[in-house]
Amino acid sequence: QVQLVESGGGLVQAGGSLRLSCAASGSIFSINRMGWYRQAPGKQRDLVATITKAGSTNYADSVKGRFTISRDNAKNTVYLQMNSLKPEDTAVYYCDAIWGDIARRSWGQGTQVTVSS
Repeated sequence: QVQLVESGGGLVQAGGSLRLSCAASGSIFSINRMGWYRQAPGKQRDLVATITKAGSTNYADSVKGRFTISRDNAKNTVYLQMNSLKPEDTAVYYCDAIWGDIARRSWGQGTQVTVSS
């Protein structure tokens, strides 16, 4: 099993920055990919960014150039640095991990990000 705990959300003004953290525990050596998703009220959960075990990254078009996903293997933690935040970035942000031979998925509990205009 892989357990994920997010932190770092909060309230920020438009144009500001936040850094989210996702700490993984459990079967961390079986993790193939980690990512961040977000879900605004009344909307579906959408991909924000992913990072593979090899370090390849992928971003949603809406966040390219503003958000950066990174990882610290020593701390088993993935980060999402969010700059130039906009009100439309307001959502609950979830961390996920794809792990194991049969590509199981774990989710974190989510962290609220609110961007005021």
